[in-house]
Amino acid sequence: MTRLYVCLYLCLAGVFIAHAQNNVIDEVVWVVGDEAILKSDVENERLNAQYEGRRFDGDPYCVIPEELAVQKLYLHQAEIDSVEVSEQQVIQDVERRTAWLIEQIGSKEKMEEYYNKTSTQIREMLRENVRDGLTMQEMQKKIVGDIKLTPAEVRNYFSKLPQDSIPFVPTQVEVQIITREPKVKEEEIERVKKELRDFTERINKGETTFSTLARLYSEDPGSARRGGEYGFTGRGELTPEFANVVFNLTDPKKISKVFQTEYGYHIAQLIEKRGDRISYRHILLKPRIDEEEVQVELNRLDTLANDIRKGKVSFDEAAIWVSQDKDTRNNHGLLANPQSSTSRFEMQELAGFISQDVAKVVENMQIGEVSKPFRMMTNKGKDVCAIVKLKNRIDGHKATISEDYQRLKDIVTAKRSEEKLQKWIVEKQKNTYVRINPSWRKCDFKYPGWIKN
Repeated sequence: MTRLYVCLYLCLAGVFIAHAQNNVIDEVVWVVGDEAILKSDVENERLNAQYEGRRFDGDPYCVIPEELAVQKLYLHQAEIDSVEVSEQQVIQDVERRTAWLIEQIGSKEKMEEYYNKTSTQIREMLRENVRDGLTMQEMQKKIVGDIKLTPAEVRNYFSKLPQDSIPFVPTQVEVQIITREPKVKEEEIERVKKELRDFTERINKGETTFSTLARLYSEDPGSARRGGEYGFTGRGELTPEFANVVFNLTDPKKISKVFQTEYGYHIAQLIEKRGDRISYRHILLKPRIDEEEVQVELNRLDTLANDIRKGKVSFDEAAIWVSQDKDTRNNHGLLANPQSSTSRFEMQELAGFISQDVAKVVENMQIGEVSKPFRMMTNKGKDVCAIVKLKNRIDGHKATISEDYQRLKDIVTAKRSEEKLQKWIVEKQKNTYVRINPSWRKCDFKYPGWIKN
């Protein structure tokens, strides 16, 4: 069926998707290329925006369908260019968004009542939305490409900004950390391994299923509720130890031997292989840490912190020789912000990317101060003991080239990216069939090219 025929069919075959006693249940309000935008699509987006607290710059019934139309342009190009996204990331984002909705609405039952769908149907709805959103992001990255800016271009842009338009930079901190992992007793490791071997035996005997045991016992919160299942994943998305096991699985009926990663101990089961990607399920168990061992490490760090304060050793040296945090010990314990690629964190970034425990400790520290030892949970789910030093605090201020060059460069880069995307949309409009229901045309669209004379 050609694109023109599809469009004519959608536009002329009644634009009504379903009827009940002559009442319209759904309606095609836009057609973009081969794709229809339904009134229900717009309503769903409006409901989501309502719970997210989003305010529209204009009539939602104008803004939302135009946003959906722009998305159709990106997705059509992504299909042409064979742009794909990770199934694992889709699943993780769906679970995160579902959990957020339940928290906002109050319960799973209230969520189902609000959307008039089962939780499974809601997840499927979110799955498509999430997949489209991630695909659109990848397509945008491809369109924008690599934008290179010189310091002169950044300075020139901000020299022309009026004072009230210069961005305000919230308070930022630079933090060094030393961590120690309490020793896990050998008998506890054996207990965990035995439990996983028992799981394997029960599954092989047909007493239960892998999925059931994963839901009941797995300590991986991202997959336990899905029966331990992860969608299709590339080798590079997994830790080397984990990838070496799951990518060597060949028989879906067999379960791996017990194996160890930095997260704990696992067993895994193959679901399906497709080329260089694999779908699998796993169960993670973490050995329990003995409180006596925790106290041993807290005492060790307390002694170390006192030695640092007395000048017997520097924090930088101690981080290299004592810390067990492999991500920071070779950089004198200095934490790196994965979003900005600098060592500066806003407090909410420190809590989100590193640990809420670290953020709470740092909040009231003075520059150069070394904390008391404390127990924390890392962003990898590890229970460790730590001390931190506040290396620097930059109080909230209006951005300057000398202090905030990277942030200002990011702003200019974002502006150039937006300009590229807007230009691409305008060009794409010219070669795309678009039809808008007459009752949905009375809008001041961001991109006027939708309605062709």
